[in-house]
Amino acid sequence: MRFIVSTSTLLKHLQTVNGASSSSTVLPILENFLFEIKDGNLTISATDLQTSMTTALAVESKEEGKVAVPSKILLDTLKTLPDQPIAFNIDDSTFAIEISAGDGKYKLSGENGDDFPKIPVVENASSVNLPASVLTEAITKTIFAVSNDELRPAMTGVFCQLSPQHITFVATDAHKLVRYRRMDSKADKATSFILPKKALTLLKAALPSTDINVSVDYNATSAFFKFENINLVCRLIDERYPDYEAVIPTNNPNKLIIDRGLFLNTLRRVVIFANKTTHQVRLKISGSELNISSEDLDFANEAHERLSCQYDGEDLEIGFNARFLIEMLSNLSGDEVTLELSTPNRAGLLIPQTNDENEDVLMLVMPVMLNNSY
Repeated sequence: MRFIVSTSTLLKHLQTVNGASSSSTVLPILENFLFEIKDGNLTISATDLQTSMTTALAVESKEEGKVAVPSKILLDTLKTLPDQPIAFNIDDSTFAIEISAGDGKYKLSGENGDDFPKIPVVENASSVNLPASVLTEAITKTIFAVSNDELRPAMTGVFCQLSPQHITFVATDAHKLVRYRRMDSKADKATSFILPKKALTLLKAALPSTDINVSVDYNATSAFFKFENINLVCRLIDERYPDYEAVIPTNNPNKLIIDRGLFLNTLRRVVIFANKTTHQVRLKISGSELNISSEDLDFANEAHERLSCQYDGEDLEIGFNARFLIEMLSNLSGDEVTLELSTPNRAGLLIPQTNDENEDVLMLVMPVMLNNSY
């Protein structure tokens, strides 16, 4: 089997799907790309058995066949080659691969393509079309709040709720929660599923900046994303997602409106002086003044800053983990944010002051108990 392709085109496609491959010691073939040639098209697949990605490109070839190619050595080689045609010769009986590029010849051993795991196909699926920009925004706004706690598998993914009215994406790690809702994207019937973090990270990296439509098919076990010449299949997290609506406080009489950039930069400075384990900062609000302070008793470090804000409510003192607030403010857009509070032991809500009419973003952060030493 022989084919010719441009190094830069091949490298671009390989880097798109490479994240799906696995450095599995149990199944070494997962460290390979599957190359399949048919009708002058090369289909490249990578999988870790949970998430699979395929991409296709045109190559010069009159033959058909398939081979598993070691991913690391191939990527490392292509990264160092200039943009030029590159020829692959594969021995159909031993799966030895010879690569010719310019004046160089490189040999590596491939494996039988038939031993590569089968990529799942869509069966009994429902489907919905989403613009790439909506999907990118939804992943960006939620993925940072996903939990890494393997003991709570439901929280290690993003919860997607489809309905005829809107589509909602939710992520939480029990300390913070994000709900991102789109009014301009709808599904024919109501359903929900949990998408794993790895698949969403790969999807976000592969989505183009042009606003094309992404076809999303889903059944009881898997979700399938199709756009341009890329297919991504992931196994859904088979767990029940916690009732997140019950956690969001509805009665928050104390409302603080503040410049997002100013608040964010102040927190970035003040957290430097906070305890390195808790990252605790104290927010003291009275009148139109917000005092942000932190201290690290072990090193006698402390910081105090005063910001002016619009505040409607009773004077309040509340503690937060500054790292959570920084993450949330960094992922919100708009010049001003509203922080809605009720009592020092109830969750606070961060909401952008100006929401796009098609999107509704709500971020929730749990407070930390203050020790009243200062």
